[in-house]
Amino acid sequence: MSDAPADPRLFYNRHIFICTNTRAEGHPRGSCSARAAEAGGVEKLRGYMREKARQLGIENIRCNAAGCLDRCEYGPNMVIYPEGVWYRYENTQDIDEIVETHLKNGGRVKRLMLTPDQLPPKH
Repeated sequence: MSDAPADPRLFYNRHIFICTNTRAEGHPRGSCSARAAEAGGVEKLRGYMREKARQLGIENIRCNAAGCLDRCEYGPNMVIYPEGVWYRYENTQDIDEIVETHLKNGGRVKRLMLTPDQLPPKH
């Protein structure tokens, strides 16, 4: 048994880190920013996620832009804490599903989840 004090209550119910990393064109690992360009870019999708959560009445969350999360080959990606669930997404429909299923209802979007044992896709 530890004598460490108990953790304080969470500041946010959910804290979402959305990779906004950019690498030079042609980099072998790619980047989340480059992979989200077709959908308007990661910053646009991050703003969309915040607005969608607000529209659904989901409170006390934070959607932060993050530097490289080191899952570049799966990008664009995000991680949601405190659960530590990782997702890849491609468009606003994927964001809608993550917000509704995970943030609002506490479920998981299995088809978009990343797992620690995944190997980078072969190109």
